[in-house]
Amino acid sequence: MIDSRTAPYAALLLRVALGIMFLAHSVVLKLMTFTLAGTAQFFESLGLPAPLAYLTFAAEAIGGLALVLGVQSRLVALALIPVLLGATWVHIGNGWVFSAANGGWEYPLFLIVVSLGVALLGDGAYALRPAIGRSAATRTA
Repeated sequence: MIDSRTAPYAALLLRVALGIMFLAHSVVLKLMTFTLAGTAQFFESLGLPAPLAYLTFAAEAIGGLALVLGVQSRLVALALIPVLLGATWVHIGNGWVFSAANGGWEYPLFLIVVSLGVALLGDGAYALRPAIGRSAATRTA
């Protein structure tokens, strides 16, 4: 049974944690650690077009911020799943766990599951801009 008093806070925790992960993965990893040019070179080494690296960075950074703030969380979580599918594809040959050389595929797969959870739960508590069509009276905390 779902506890309707605490469920909005559970959705908040999942939404914010997922958003922070996307921000860290884009800003810390792609921008600060590998640089955008380095990320573009990595994408090219995989046979992907270099501009896709910049689009991936932007999607992760903007999507992560939107999730943290609670702006259209369901839509954002679903929109970021193709990025996670791409990450799963990149790491599939490395094996299951993160300790494998170049990282494993379990983490992006887990984040797909979390994204689906956020999409199902919605914005949760303290969302800046809950889903369109919800009146102020139906918003939680």
